[in-house]
Amino acid sequence: MFVPDIHEFMLVSFVFLAAGGVKGVLGMGLPTVAMGLLGLMMPVAEGAALLVLPSLVTNLWQMLRGAHLRTLLKRLWPMLAGVCLGVALGHGWMATPGGHALLWLGLSLVAYALAGLAGLRLPAPKPGHEAPASGLIGALTGLLTAATGVFVLPAVPWLHALGLKKEAMAQALGLSFTVSTLALAVTLAGSRHLNADSATQSLLMLFPALLGMWLGQRLRDELSQDSFRTFFMIGLLLLGGWLVWQGW
Repeated sequence: MFVPDIHEFMLVSFVFLAAGGVKGVLGMGLPTVAMGLLGLMMPVAEGAALLVLPSLVTNLWQMLRGAHLRTLLKRLWPMLAGVCLGVALGHGWMATPGGHALLWLGLSLVAYALAGLAGLRLPAPKPGHEAPASGLIGALTGLLTAATGVFVLPAVPWLHALGLKKEAMAQALGLSFTVSTLALAVTLAGSRHLNADSATQSLLMLFPALLGMWLGQRLRDELSQDSFRTFFMIGLLLLGGWLVWQGW
């Protein structure tokens, strides 16, 4: 189990501060940034265990802020069920000896960054096709979550394709990420990467994540979100490329 000394603790705290800041500005990105940077410092499964409480609390905050939760639950339940199924099917992938979790994490970040920079969007679902497509998207997201600890693909592009309004979109992201975090926590507990020690360390990372999220929300009105998103995607592309190189 990763037990940080004071320098490592400060470095990991800064990772969660930065990741929380990105989430505060964009409404997403905490697991993506945190896992990308933590993947350079420790095994992916151990980084994912540190992510659980900061991700859960910040996403619950985002999920409950708004008036669309009941409507979103009725619309998105196939995707949420698919996420749980996908994580269950991928149980143990992240911690498999000789596995390629770092490689898959890097590839996920590269794919997400390239899609963002290219402005690619999934097409809107045809009438009557949304529920089964949503379930499939959820299952694929769950499989990638089980392998990498990152739950943005393909869930986030799918939610954009549904044409949700700004407030509903932010709440939908919080809902999706909350369910993904809970499903990931269950599989990490099953593999014993989430235990009393890692839960304590995850709790310690909650404060810098919340502070970063608060600062990011304060900065949101001061920054050009389009410019920030572009730099964010370029950074993820470089980080993902480095992780692919390291995990190849």
